[in-house]
Amino acid sequence: MKATHKEHDQLVGNKIITLQPGEFVTGRSSLSEDLNKGMKPKMKQSEISWWRYLNNLEQWGMLNIKKTNKYSVVSIVKWGDYQETEQQVNNNRTTDEQQMNTNKNVKNVKNEKKKDTRKQVYEETSIPFQLSVYFFERIRDNNPEYKKPNLQTWSDDVRKMIDIDKRTEEQIRYLMKWVQQDSFEMTNVLSPSKLRKRFDQLVMKVKQEKQKPKKQKEINWEDL
Repeated sequence: MKATHKEHDQLVGNKIITLQPGEFVTGRSSLSEDLNKGMKPKMKQSEISWWRYLNNLEQWGMLNIKKTNKYSVVSIVKWGDYQETEQQVNNNRTTDEQQMNTNKNVKNVKNEKKKDTRKQVYEETSIPFQLSVYFFERIRDNNPEYKKPNLQTWSDDVRKMIDIDKRTEEQIRYLMKWVQQDSFEMTNVLSPSKLRKRFDQLVMKVKQEKQKPKKQKEINWEDL
């Protein structure tokens, strides 16, 4: 589910890496957090245990792991074949099956539209809400008179960055801090929606600045 479907650049720490289809970035901490989510306390596993299970999959020839001292890139073996097989199954459906699925899809679309009219409420302990508060505080550092926004609306934009755009919590937090330390961007990026819209552009700007000779101490990802 985490594997990318097309080649794209991803910010990992202070480095931009290129992911190929069927690859995703993980680490012991993020792997444990993802797999323990929603599990009963007695069923949760340690970081070491989850990492050992992932390495077992590599030994069984199901995936490959490119390891560094800060992160790992997982490549799913035969990922493209799985996508092709699924496409072939879809193409072999009969006319009646296709019509039935079309009718179901129309009904599902209508149901989804009804669901979309209901506003999602974000708990204060949720990651989207916490990141929204963090961004608001960084803006207030520069402008104490900045009016408090609708944090629920902000949280929904942050959620879209995570669920739809596949940005990580660390990447979002990093850019939220960076834009409010940049003399130009601090007045241009004043909401998660604007951050989302310019995310890739801002990533490239971070990369360009890191390639310039530094007159000041640069922002260190590990300090965050």
